[in-house]
Amino acid sequence: MHDIGESYSGILPAKPSNKSGGPSAETVEGRPLTKGNVGQPNPNWTPSQGNGSSRLDRVREAARKNGKLRFTALLHHVTVDLLRGSYFNLKKKAAPGVDGVTWEEYGRDLEMKLTDLHGRLHRGAYRAQPSRRAWILKSDGRQRPLGIAALEDKIVQYAVRTVLSQIWEEDFLGFSYGLRPGRSQHDALDALYVGITRKKVNWVLDLDVRSFFDKVDHDWMIRFVEHRIGDRRILRLIRKWLKAGVMEQDRWIETEEGTPQGAVISPILANLYLHYALDLWANQWRRKKATGDVIIVRYADDAVLGFQFRDEAERFLQELKERMGNFGLELHPVKTRLMEFGLFAADRRKRCGEGCPETFNFLGLTHICGTSRQTGYFTLIRQTISKRRAVKLKQIHAELRQRLHDPLAETAKWLQSVVRGYFQYHAVPGNERSLGQFRSHVLRLWLRQIRRRSQRSHWTWERFLERLGGLLPAVCILHPYPTERFDAKYPR
Repeated sequence: MHDIGESYSGILPAKPSNKSGGPSAETVEGRPLTKGNVGQPNPNWTPSQGNGSSRLDRVREAARKNGKLRFTALLHHVTVDLLRGSYFNLKKKAAPGVDGVTWEEYGRDLEMKLTDLHGRLHRGAYRAQPSRRAWILKSDGRQRPLGIAALEDKIVQYAVRTVLSQIWEEDFLGFSYGLRPGRSQHDALDALYVGITRKKVNWVLDLDVRSFFDKVDHDWMIRFVEHRIGDRRILRLIRKWLKAGVMEQDRWIETEEGTPQGAVISPILANLYLHYALDLWANQWRRKKATGDVIIVRYADDAVLGFQFRDEAERFLQELKERMGNFGLELHPVKTRLMEFGLFAADRRKRCGEGCPETFNFLGLTHICGTSRQTGYFTLIRQTISKRRAVKLKQIHAELRQRLHDPLAETAKWLQSVVRGYFQYHAVPGNERSLGQFRSHVLRLWLRQIRRRSQRSHWTWERFLERLGGLLPAVCILHPYPTERFDAKYPR
C-alpha cells in the first residue's frame, strides 16, 4: 500500500483514522470535531433492514465510526419512497432530456411509473439514456457544455446520491465546500476571509483545474468509489452513467472520460474525485511538509490556498502539477496564479516599488488587499467581479427589449425580482459601491426601454426617478461580516 500523499499504481488506500484528542481540521475550515474511528473486525458491512431515513442514519453512523468500512449492500435503500422523494426534489421547470419528458408529464400516473422504475432497478433492467448536450455562455464569452439527463435518470441519480452522501459526507474534509449539503458559496467565502485575516498568509495560490468535468478519468473514478462501496449494483449504475454518452444534433457521442456538467450525480462524484486526487494529499502536505501556516478553501474545481512562506508555496505548486498529472488532470496555465497577498503585501511591494498587490477572483467576487477606514489596519475587500456584472446587465438589457410593450407594472415586478436576487448573493459588506452601480445601470436600461416605447417620450431622468426609481430594492447589505457568521456557525 502506498501512502495517501503518493501516486497510486493500484487501489487507493482508505482514508486514515482521525487523530483522537485534537481538532480534525484547522479553525478556518469549520468541520465539526469527530471522534477517533472505531475499529471493526469485518471490513465489509451489510446494513440491516429498517424503515426510511432510519436506515440511512445507520449507514451514516457506520461510516462515521469506521473510515475503512466498505458497504456491500446499498441498493435496497433505493425504495419507491426514496424515488418519490427524489422526483419531488427535482426542478419542475428544468429542460427535458433526450426523452423529451418534462416533470409534469412524468407526474401523471406517478406511482405506477415509480413502481416500474424500482422493479427495473433491482432486477438489472434499468438502462441509462445519453445526456442531451446544451451550451451556456460563460462570463468570458466562451461556451460551457452541459449534459441534460432524461428525467428518469435524474430520479435514480438523485436517489443514489442521497444514499452515497451518507457515507462520503463523513469522509470529505472541512475545507471542501462545493456542492455539498449544508454548505454554500458564502460559507466558502467566509472561511477564506477568516483564513486570510486571522492566519499568517503572505502568499495566495489561486488554483483552477483545467476542464475538470471533461477530464475525469473513469477508471480512477471507479477505484475511488470502490474504497467505500462494495455493492456491485451501485458500481454498475455509476459505470452506466459515466458511459451513457451525449446526444448533440441527433448524433450520439461516446464519453470515454469526464462526467457531464448538469447531471444530478456529477457534483458528488466530482467531490469524490478531488477528495482523493487533491484534498487528502494537500491536507497531508501541509501537516508534514509545511513549516508555516497554510489555509485551503476548495469549491468544486476552484480552490484558493494561502501560505506563510513563498518557497513553500512554490514547492507545493510544483508538486501539485505532478500530482494532478497522475490522475489525468491539469492546472490551468493562465488562471492558476501565485501572488503576494495578505497583511504585509502592500507595504512590502510599496517599498520595492512593485505597485499594489494583485487581486484574485473567487466565487463571483474579486478579493483585494485593503485598509479599514475605522481602524487603519489590513482588511480584505470583496467586490463583484466587473465582468460578471457586465454580463448580467447585458442579459437584463436583452430581456427588456423583449418586454418593450409589456405594461410598466409587469416590467417593474420582474426587475424587482432580478435586482433582489442579485443582491441576495452579492450584498456582502464592503460591496456597496458595486451594488449601487449595478442598480443605477438597471434603472438607466429601464428608462431607455420606456423612451423607446414612443417617439415623443416625455420621460426625463428626474421624472423617472420620482415615479419609478423607488420601485427597485434599495442598496443594502444582506450578509453579516464573515467573521461573525463563521464564528457563529463554527464556535470552536
